[in-house]
Amino acid sequence: MLVLALSAVPASAAPAPGYTGIVKLSNCSGALVRTAYSRDTDPALVLTNGHCDEAGEPGPGDVVLDRATRRTMQLLGADGDQIATLRSTKLVYGTMTDTDVALYQLDTSYERLARVGGKALTLAATPAEPGTRISVVSGYFRRTWTCSVERVLYSLREADWTWKNSIRYTPECDTIHGTSGSPVVDQASGEVVGVNNTGNDDGYSCTLNNPCEVDEQGNVTVLEGRAYAQQTYLLVPCLGPASEIVLDQPDCRLPRPAALMPPSQAPAA
Repeated sequence: MLVLALSAVPASAAPAPGYTGIVKLSNCSGALVRTAYSRDTDPALVLTNGHCDEAGEPGPGDVVLDRATRRTMQLLGADGDQIATLRSTKLVYGTMTDTDVALYQLDTSYERLARVGGKALTLAATPAEPGTRISVVSGYFRRTWTCSVERVLYSLREADWTWKNSIRYTPECDTIHGTSGSPVVDQASGEVVGVNNTGNDDGYSCTLNNPCEVDEQGNVTVLEGRAYAQQTYLLVPCLGPASEIVLDQPDCRLPRPAALMPPSQAPAA
């Protein structure tokens, strides 16, 4: 997982234009996001990885829902300079099961942030397709990688976690530690199609910081140096009014906390 490691700061990470709506966290990157039907008066949301949770990485099967938290973040403008300090009220949703995602709800609205130049990025409602040209935009380093979606995987495994329908980048997006949570932006539409979360550092198989690809037959592939993201279209049908996650909405397929699962799906005691 691409959390910050002090030795991973690049020697040359010059800022590039195009950072409107991008967020810097204490240990990761993120983005101000909304859906196509979000209202300007709704509380704003920040997207990052579940493993960027300041309370620690959720374990396999764990889902965080509506946990109060006051986390401070930096909102960047188009040139990469900070334009506002953001403060969360709660972690609306966070998990590392099937995906690696976290959504923080802020104490201010999209409308208010727009007044200082904080325009939110829109979450795509459909999956990313192989061949899509993308940008991975890091708020932590103010650095952008550009490449394509090379493949959508059946599953990706790292240590105790397994993720489904992950995006594998073409080699140009050789993202580094500290880029976790960076939005993956479709260059044609400008919409967010994924959230950057990991890469294989050392060529090991299925260990921490060395994810492996697993196909439908259980065959394992290891690609040293390759990086991955989790798709974000699954968030869209689960977001209800006022930027809340509503897990029982039609077509919402995000993992649920064990207490909300039907008895037939609940983990065994």
